[in-house]
Amino acid sequence: MSDIEQFLDRKLEQRRVDHSIRKLSTHFPPVDFCSNDYLGFAKSDELRLLAENKINDLGRTTNGSGGSRLLSGNTAFTEEVEAYIADFHDAEKGLIFNSGYDANVGLFSSVPQRGDTIITDELIHASIIDGCRMSHADRQRFEHNDLSSLESKLKIAKGKIFVAVESVYSMDGDCAPLTEIVSLCETYNANLIVDEAHATGIFGHHGTGLVNQLGLADRVFARVVTFGKALGSHGAIVLGSNTLRNFLINFARSFIYTTAAPLHNIALIWGAYQLLPEIDQTVIHQKIALFKKLANENNLQLMESNSTIQGVVFSSNSETKAVAGHLQKNGFDVRAILSPTVPLGKERLRICLHNYNSDEEIASLVKHLKKIK
Repeated sequence: MSDIEQFLDRKLEQRRVDHSIRKLSTHFPPVDFCSNDYLGFAKSDELRLLAENKINDLGRTTNGSGGSRLLSGNTAFTEEVEAYIADFHDAEKGLIFNSGYDANVGLFSSVPQRGDTIITDELIHASIIDGCRMSHADRQRFEHNDLSSLESKLKIAKGKIFVAVESVYSMDGDCAPLTEIVSLCETYNANLIVDEAHATGIFGHHGTGLVNQLGLADRVFARVVTFGKALGSHGAIVLGSNTLRNFLINFARSFIYTTAAPLHNIALIWGAYQLLPEIDQTVIHQKIALFKKLANENNLQLMESNSTIQGVVFSSNSETKAVAGHLQKNGFDVRAILSPTVPLGKERLRICLHNYNSDEEIASLVKHLKKIK
């Protein structure tokens, strides 16, 4: 075995020892409490037919885009969808990226410059961290959802200041105190960027997100809305000003140097936005309330969350994996979230609720959790 292969094997062996090795799986137990398909759009025949009919209306299309959007991959329909989505979320403009990861890397690596400061919540998504690393700006972290900690970082920040938060945190499920964060950013002339990945479709009128629900759309510098969670498709859009859109087209490398999404993916995104206004959002929030009520009645300690993401914390990777395995054997698709994805000692089951989870399925899950806990 070569030196590099030995090095790779040692790193993998350490993960095995820590019970944190990652593996791909094609096994999915029948009762979904794992996916981010909160509204069932990924499974929706109606959405599939909407997209297919739209493609037919557009006439002859290619299987792939054939190039980046700056070369052969752009279409009038893509720009129409961008404009529609921006208007839906009360933003001036939007620019579609191939994934939420691409959007965050492109935004954070290009807009902040050397000498600027990016202040992120300590639990911010990995894609934002990676974008910050590529920006050459100074990155500071504040304690999770702690306004005093954020203000202490704002007071010493240099250059142009950017603050990055998630409206709903992907691993904990709790919400950022956005109104207060916006006020602090305005006090210190900082530019707020909000990742709405897990709020879109769940919060706000017709699922516009938490920023819209709180009436903050015109006080936020940029938002990232992803399409692979509640919208059941793939990709993301950066929402902001026309100037920001033009800047990203010229400087965001993850936009410039990648093949554009095929037109049928854009049609799926368009279709999801046609369906959002038809969704009764009270259904998903009733599911959330039921799960929390039953968990409380059975003395299950949940992480603080009013979103579709509910966490049950355990003390180690091995314990969390064992519990997840037991639930999976009983038909519940619940996954263990292990360190280093989450902090050591805060490994958890990440339970995702969907509007297609029946009340009986939710009650049965809680019953099985009670037996284990």
